Amino acid sequence: MERPNAIPTSPGVYLYKDKGGRIIYVGKARNLKKRVLSYFRPDEQLTAKTRAMMSHAVSVEFLTTSTEKEALLLEASLIKKHRPHYNIVLRDDKQYILFRIAVKNAYPRLEVVRKVKKDGAHYFGPFTSSQAARETWKALHSVFPLRRCNDRAMKNRVRPCLYHHIGLCLAPCSGEVRQETYFEIIQKVELLLSGKSRELLEMITRKMEEASENLEFEEAAKLRDQKFAIEKTVEKQGVVFHNGTDMDVMGLCSRGDGLALAVLFVRGGQVIDKAAFFWAGLVMEDANELLLGFLTQFYSQDKDIPPRIVLPWALTAEKEESVESPALIGALGADYALQEHEEDLESIAAMLSEWRGANVRIVAARTKDDEKLVEIAKTNARETVYKRSDLGMDERLAALFKVQEPIRRIECVDVSHTSGTATKVGLVVYQDGKPHKADYRVWNMENTNGDDYLALSQWAKRRAEHGAPWPHLLLIDGGRGQVNSVHASFQEFFSAVHVRDSQSFDLEEGRLPFVLAGIAKARDEQGHADRRAGNLADRIFLPDRTNPLPFKEGSSELLFLQSIRDATHDFAIGRHRQARNKQGLDAQLLHLPHVGQETAKLLWQHFKSIEEMKKAGVEELMKLPKVGRKKALQLRDSLQKL
Repeated sequence: MERPNAIPTSPGVYLYKDKGGRIIYVGKARNLKKRVLSYFRPDEQLTAKTRAMMSHAVSVEFLTTSTEKEALLLEASLIKKHRPHYNIVLRDDKQYILFRIAVKNAYPRLEVVRKVKKDGAHYFGPFTSSQAARETWKALHSVFPLRRCNDRAMKNRVRPCLYHHIGLCLAPCSGEVRQETYFEIIQKVELLLSGKSRELLEMITRKMEEASENLEFEEAAKLRDQKFAIEKTVEKQGVVFHNGTDMDVMGLCSRGDGLALAVLFVRGGQVIDKAAFFWAGLVMEDANELLLGFLTQFYSQDKDIPPRIVLPWALTAEKEESVESPALIGALGADYALQEHEEDLESIAAMLSEWRGANVRIVAARTKDDEKLVEIAKTNARETVYKRSDLGMDERLAALFKVQEPIRRIECVDVSHTSGTATKVGLVVYQDGKPHKADYRVWNMENTNGDDYLALSQWAKRRAEHGAPWPHLLLIDGGRGQVNSVHASFQEFFSAVHVRDSQSFDLEEGRLPFVLAGIAKARDEQGHADRRAGNLADRIFLPDRTNPLPFKEGSSELLFLQSIRDATHDFAIGRHRQARNKQGLDAQLLHLPHVGQETAKLLWQHFKSIEEMKKAGVEELMKLPKVGRKKALQLRDSLQKL
C-alpha cells in the first residue's frame, strides 16, 4: 500500500487492486488522502463488504482530477469499463423511452426518442417499456390529429396524405391548418403528457360550451368526442399529487441473498412508470453505498432528470435514526462515514443540476406523500426479488399467494369413487419441491354417496384432528365449491380450538394457519372440464374469492402445482382401484365354503394376493390365528377352486 505521505490530497479516483493486478474497487473522493485512510478504521466501523475487499487489496493507484465533478464522471466511467468485483455495478444501462415535441418548429410532431438533447424541445417521460410508450403514442394520435411524417417528408409533400383523408391529421404540409390552431392542439398534448389531464378536460369543456353557445354544433361535437377519448385514455391514471410534482422516488428491499431497488417516475403528479434492479450478495449494511452508486450510474447527461429525487432515508447523520437496519447504524456509526456520504451526495446533486440546467434536490422522504411513494417503490422492489429466475419455487409461490413464509410443504388431496362406492380421499405431500412418500395417506370415507363436497368436508375434519405438521399450502383438486367446503370445516375446527386453548393458535378471524387453494381444469363451451392434452388453462381458487388468482398460463409455478395435482389424482385413483379390486376378490372368497368375513380378513392380512393364497400349503395356512389342521385342510381345498 502507498505510504500516507505519498497519497495526494486533491480530488480524484482511487483504484484498489488484488495480487493479480486486477481492479477490485473504484472510488472517488473530494480529498483522496482523507478518503483512502478512512479504509483503515477499526473493523467494527467498516461494512462486511469493505472488510472483504480490504483483505484482498494489495495496492492502490490514484487518478487526480481538477474538480469533484470530474472525479464523479471518471469513477462512473471506470466502473462501467472494469466492473470491479466490490463495486455496486448497475448492469442495466439502457436508455429509456421519452416523448419529444420540437416546439421551435412551425408544425412540431410528437416523436419517440431515447436521449435528451439541449435543443429547446420539450421532453416527457421516461418510460421503461417501449411497447407501452408506442401504444400511448398511437392513442394520442387517435385523439389529436398531429402530423406523423418527418421534416423531410413534410417539406417534399405537395398534397395531404391518407391520414388527413381519414381525419387523423390536419395536413399542415399543404397549408390546410393555421399555425395557431395547430399549436392549440400541441398545448393540449403537452398538458396531457405533463399529467395535467384535469386542466385539459376543463379547457376542452369550456371551449365546447362556447362553441355550443355560438351555434357551432359541429365544432362542439368534435370537442365532445375529444373529451370522451381523453377521459378514456387517462381513466386508469392514478393521481398522486395535485400540484404537478416531477420527481423520482426510490425504495429498497432486502432479501437473504441481495438487495432490490425500485424507482418510481412521477411526472405531473402521476406515477407514469417504474424500473427495478437487483444486486446479489448485498445486505442492508451496503444500502447507503448502493444508493450513491445508483445515483452516479443511473442518471446521465442525456437522460430525463427530475428536479427532485427522493431517497428512502437520509444519508447524513441528522436522519441516522431513519435507517431501516440497526446493523447499518452500527457499521456506519462513525460520523466520518456519514460525512463521506453527505459529501458524495452534494457532489452528485451538483453534477445532476449542471446536466439538467436547473437545480436538482436529492432529499429523504419526509412528508406523508413521500413516505407513501417510498412504500410503493419498496413493494415494487420486493416483487422484483420474487420474480427473479434463480429464486426457489417455495419463495415464488409465497409471492403469488402473498404470504411471508416460503411455501415448502404442500399437501394435495383428491377424491375418487365408483358411482358413489368405495370413496377414497388420497393425500400426496411435497416437501421442498420433491414427493415425500412417507407422508402419503388414504382416507376411507363412508356414507358420502358420491358427494365430493361432503367427502372433502368430512376429510377436512379428520385431517384437522390429526394435527401438525401443518402444510404451508393445502391444495384441493377442485374449484370454488370444493375449496369453500374444506375451508368451512377447518374454520369450524380452528375456531373451537382457539376458544378452548387461546395459547395453541394465534389466528386472525377467518384465517387458517396455512394457505388453502383449489386447482381446477378450464371449462369448455358446454361447461365440461377441458382435459385436452397440453391444456394449460388451469385456474387457482382461494376461499371466498370469486375470481381465480392471476397465475400466468404456462408459468413454472402453475406447471409445478399441476404436476402435484396430477400425482395426487393418480395416487387417489390407484388406491381406489386397489380397494375396488380387493372388494371383488373379497366377494370371491366369501363365496367359498368355510370362508367367512373373519377368515377372509385373516387371509388378506397374511397373504398379498389370491395367487399366494392358492399356493399356500397346509402348514402355511396353520400359521393363521385360530386355524388348526382340519381348518387348514378345508381352506386349502376351497382356495384351489378359485
